[in-house]
Amino acid sequence: MGTHSGPQAGPVLAATGVDKSYRTGVWPVRRSVHVLRGVDLTLSGGEVVGLVGENGSGKSTLMRVLVGALAPDAGSVSWSGRLGYCPQHPQLYERLTCDEHFEVFGRAYGMPPPQVQAARTALYDSLGFQSYASMQAARLSGGTSATLNLALALLADPPVLLLDEPYAGFDWDTYLKFWQIVEQRRAAGRTTLLISHFVADEDRFDRILELRDGLAVPR
Repeated sequence: MGTHSGPQAGPVLAATGVDKSYRTGVWPVRRSVHVLRGVDLTLSGGEVVGLVGENGSGKSTLMRVLVGALAPDAGSVSWSGRLGYCPQHPQLYERLTCDEHFEVFGRAYGMPPPQVQAARTALYDSLGFQSYASMQAARLSGGTSATLNLALALLADPPVLLLDEPYAGFDWDTYLKFWQIVEQRRAAGRTTLLISHFVADEDRFDRILELRDGLAVPR
């Protein structure tokens, strides 16, 4: 790992003993697949943490449990402040423009219009996609859709940002801009958890965990 100023004291998110199973197949040959087996995970303020694992290891399942989109079979998750969530597949409205997405998500976050406008302008600038402001989501490329997906997760400047394969489709310039934002968040005491099937640039992380056999273990 790289040398950084270090996380601030106190957990901002804690998962304890998280279990999750799925039922697969059709009766009478249905079976239970145990994906998460008592996952413990604690994030501190100012940390940048990577979570890796093979396809099918349960990374996206764990992410959905952490953000409250999926209930665990056992265990608990708690956090302080607002969570920002960037799902693996962009959740966009095809007929809305990028500008309109910011307006809709800003209302959902309870942000005053001037704050939405200021945050939107800053995100267009920092991620370099101002030229797509008036384009409908249906016409965006995969990479630009991923950029908008990330920007919407960042809109309210959440203390904890959870990213599921966030830079799939990014070009190199956007990839570097992404890490500049992560570094700025770290300096401001914000926390980032990044899930991926592999991690490059390991020195950018404070620590990396691996989801293996249903548990999150240090790598």
